[in-house]
Amino acid sequence: MASDTIISASWVDYLIVAIYFGFVLGIGLMARRGVSDSVDFFLSGRSLPAWVTGLAFISANLGAVEIMGMSASGAEFGLPTVHYFWVGAIPAMLFLGIVMMPFYYGSQVRSVPEFMLRRFGTGAHLVNAVSFAVAQLLIAGINLYLLGSIIQALLGLDLFLAVVIAAVIVLCYITLGGLSAAIYNEVLQFFVIVAALTPLTLLGLDRVGGWQGVKDGIAETAGQGDVPPAADQLNSWPGTALTGFDSELLSVVGIVFGLGFVLSFGYWTTNFVEVQRAMATDSISSARKTPIIGAFPKMFVPFITIIPGMIAAVLVAEIAEVKAGGDVSGGAEGSVTYNDSLIYLMRDVLPNGLLGVAIAGLLAAFMAGMAANVSAFNTVFSVDLWERYAVKDRSDGYYLRVGRWATVGATVVAVFTAQLAASFSNIMDYLQTLFGFFNAPLFATFILGMFWKRMTATAGWAGLASGTLAAVLVGFLAEGTLGSLSIGVLPLSGQGAAFVAAGVAFAVDIVVSVAVSLVTTPKPAHELVGLVYSETPKEDLVDEAEASYPWYRRTLPLAGIAAVLTIILNLAF
Repeated sequence: MASDTIISASWVDYLIVAIYFGFVLGIGLMARRGVSDSVDFFLSGRSLPAWVTGLAFISANLGAVEIMGMSASGAEFGLPTVHYFWVGAIPAMLFLGIVMMPFYYGSQVRSVPEFMLRRFGTGAHLVNAVSFAVAQLLIAGINLYLLGSIIQALLGLDLFLAVVIAAVIVLCYITLGGLSAAIYNEVLQFFVIVAALTPLTLLGLDRVGGWQGVKDGIAETAGQGDVPPAADQLNSWPGTALTGFDSELLSVVGIVFGLGFVLSFGYWTTNFVEVQRAMATDSISSARKTPIIGAFPKMFVPFITIIPGMIAAVLVAEIAEVKAGGDVSGGAEGSVTYNDSLIYLMRDVLPNGLLGVAIAGLLAAFMAGMAANVSAFNTVFSVDLWERYAVKDRSDGYYLRVGRWATVGATVVAVFTAQLAASFSNIMDYLQTLFGFFNAPLFATFILGMFWKRMTATAGWAGLASGTLAAVLVGFLAEGTLGSLSIGVLPLSGQGAAFVAAGVAFAVDIVVSVAVSLVTTPKPAHELVGLVYSETPKEDLVDEAEASYPWYRRTLPLAGIAAVLTIILNLAF
């Protein structure tokens, strides 16, 4: 056991972590008993209730983005980071539940790329399946890197060895039980994460002197060097600290359009990692309610992720020095970055016992995120790539085995993509760049194809490919967005560059799709039933039984309450 660990854990903490891992692997073993065919492995046999999939829906996103990424952005930018939740998540989640899930679930497709196949044919399907598979391998690497950094902080192991250990743990339960193992572990992980981060927030606030102490600490260092002014860190609007724009108007436009519309809707409505959870439900009513149920805990997650990051920037000496522009040795990679904020705050405020719960919570978060990426990858690889283009017309058992081997392959590749994540001081910059590349153009293609029956198959793949290339071009021309590949012609960097790249990708996709559609032949109307809104009977989009449910079990009342609460939070902060 290394002596130079960041976190000084005791035997009690190790015992808590060991018990948690026992539960994780036990769930995988139990879930294996329910896997008899590929539908069981990839979609849990379409048998899960809405409350289970709703918690899994939000837990699958409680990985690197929510925990380390949001705490890092909280430490660096302050309250504007809440836009990733109240502008950049909740509206899109409600739209997914109300409008889009009936099409996904009603069509009985096994993946989002398979829906693209039915709407646009093989060209758009292949582009979507390949780009999605690549994105999941890259994002799984982010979760794996951060999971490895926690193991390194706990045990003092070499980071690469810690990453490999973390990968083996996730691989075990996903290979055993497929999506069911992932979903039931995600439900467990949701409660573990909340139990871990709530005491960290409360004890951190107590140590720093409450919310007033946080504000005073931020005010003391604000405006020094590159540190944003205190007003920009302590108010969510106009969010110039987050976007990096000098103009308040451009900052608001960037947040509302780039993040709130293009990036957010692109991620939540087309990302199979999330949609897969809703598709595993027992009815169209449960599928619609899945993201809406997830919206309620989602809106309160900032209080246990962003606030601890802000506390760390005031209370933790190493993070405060980094924010002031200093170089500090330590952290997961030899020098402290904003990504280390939560680990150092745990070190400084949590006693033994609670420290073990917090460590288990972080491990749970990163395993949930990586498991979600890997389980979505194995479905798309097996169903949309291998079965469709490589080896056709084999037995169901054969594709089930392919799915398990794809899980192994994805985990191995993620070990190496984790090294890319290590090169970013703020993991959110890297993640939002990936979303701009892969999700923004996909949303443009989806939304146009779902509401415009004139859109053609050729336009589907042409728009998707051109939008993706446009986003990559913006990243190449910006400052450091693609690391050494960026040439810095455009004065954009960090998350502001991701917002612009997403907006450009969306606009280019729409323009190309419309232009190509006008000179190519669309599908006949009867082939668009269940795929295009205007051609689908309204009774096919709802569950008739839902009308007899009490109000708190119906889709629209729940969505309305979530929308009102989100508006209140935006006004309050």
